[in-house]
Amino acid sequence: MPKKNFVNVIHRESGDTLIESARWCSSRLCRLRGLQFRQDLKPGEALILVKEKDSIANTSIHMFFVFFPIAAVWVDSNGKVTSAQLAQPWRPYYASPEPASYVLETSPDFLNKVSVGDHLDFADVEG
Repeated sequence: MPKKNFVNVIHRESGDTLIESARWCSSRLCRLRGLQFRQDLKPGEALILVKEKDSIANTSIHMFFVFFPIAAVWVDSNGKVTSAQLAQPWRPYYASPEPASYVLETSPDFLNKVSVGDHLDFADVEG
């Protein structure tokens, strides 16, 4: 499991790096803040909300105070994508139908790069 603040998101089946330097949010404060109160996301910017074990309830998200749509991608502890949804601003609840440990939040175009059942790996950013 990565220990740094940023990770690369790699599509296991293709080996492609899908996102460089996604922010690794394992602290309670980082997860609580998420993308709230931001005006936008820069191209290629992403957060990964990290929980210690697979859960549906503990990886649910809300979109209050998020002013733009995002791709929300849930990933279980084995790296399997369990859900990939377009999350709209000000909606009260999004969750994966299956337990997950990670929620990757990024720009909506990311939904064209992954599908439920794909596998993602998180690798420490070198340097």
